[in-house]
Amino acid sequence: MPPVGPERPLIGVDLRVSKRLLWVGDAYYPLHNIARVYTLTIHPRRKEAVVQFMKRLLLTGALATLLGLLAAAIDLSSSFASEDSGGSSGFTTFVGLVAFAALVYFFVEMVQVLGAPSRFVLAVETSGPSTAVVAGPAPDQLRRLAHQIADSIENPAAEFAVRVDTITISPAHYYFGDNVNMYGGSGNVGMAS
Repeated sequence: MPPVGPERPLIGVDLRVSKRLLWVGDAYYPLHNIARVYTLTIHPRRKEAVVQFMKRLLLTGALATLLGLLAAAIDLSSSFASEDSGGSSGFTTFVGLVAFAALVYFFVEMVQVLGAPSRFVLAVETSGPSTAVVAGPAPDQLRRLAHQIADSIENPAAEFAVRVDTITISPAHYYFGDNVNMYGGSGNVGMAS
């Protein structure tokens, strides 16, 4: 799967089958290792992004409040011992700035997911953990490509080349593939029929 991070724009790449290899740009996949080729629409995880932001907001607020109260308590106890106070106000300001910076980062991350478009893609899964995801200008083109790749798996002499778009997406930001929760287990994810 592509690296985790914000979505990058579409990039043109050559997709070709030659000598029993599927090439997607510079990456290649042996045709005999391909487990599934399919088209789907991937949707951003908008609800999860908002929920995660709210959790982070509450956690950051609670932590900043706790550190502020701790600094105030230390300042109060030190003010009884001496006349000079004000050392904790610098710490409180620092905690506030760090909390604000973290919240801005979390907000920007949430907005990236909320603003991400749904995309119709062609996915190629191997028998291992790797997956190639390509996009195209028309869903019919991607469906034809899926059939061409399937034909290439069955026909060792088949070769073709086409220009498609590739996208780098974060699996944490998109729903990808079929997920089925099994009863009687924890963390089991499989494929729906």
